[in-house]
Amino acid sequence: MRKAIVFLADGFEECEALLVVDLLRRAGIQTIMASVMGRLEVPSSRKILIKADALAEDVDYSNADMIVLPGGRVGTENLRKSGIVRTQCLEFAKEGKYLAAICAAPSILAELGVLEGMKATCHPDYESKMKGAILTGESVSVDGKVITGQGLGAGFPFAFELVRVMAGESEVERIKKATCFPPEVYLLHNINTNNCRA
Repeated sequence: MRKAIVFLADGFEECEALLVVDLLRRAGIQTIMASVMGRLEVPSSRKILIKADALAEDVDYSNADMIVLPGGRVGTENLRKSGIVRTQCLEFAKEGKYLAAICAAPSILAELGVLEGMKATCHPDYESKMKGAILTGESVSVDGKVITGQGLGAGFPFAFELVRVMAGESEVERIKKATCFPPEVYLLHNINTNNCRA
């Protein structure tokens, strides 16, 4: 079974994290919410208390396929301070595994040098921190094994892209049908519409 690690830190943007967890799990991907705070309970940016699955220091990264960094201004700064986040992102980049980040969090990958010469996107407020990256201004950008998203509004296309690379296009379409994904959103992102079949 494929495996994804979603790092959580105090102040994380809840929708950017939990939407990813939700859709990856619907796709049958083992998805672990890993707290970098030394405790399982992690308050989000809007003070919603989420219980992580594990402490980051207790996770086995050797058999994981993807790391996901949610955004949120405070959450991103707390992720940036984590030695585990920095070490594992560099290791995944070295091993050619998937790295995904959204909103402010792509700036962490840029700081680590992972985005040097690569197409990427982020929240407009963080574009000045994207040293070395080729900024696309797109909702979601994919360059090799690196996937970046612009912000909360890009939550669905970002999460569906993670499902696509981990489980395939057919799984994306299955989930869209099962969840009654609205036709106007399909059109917004140039996705073919289908009748909803729950």
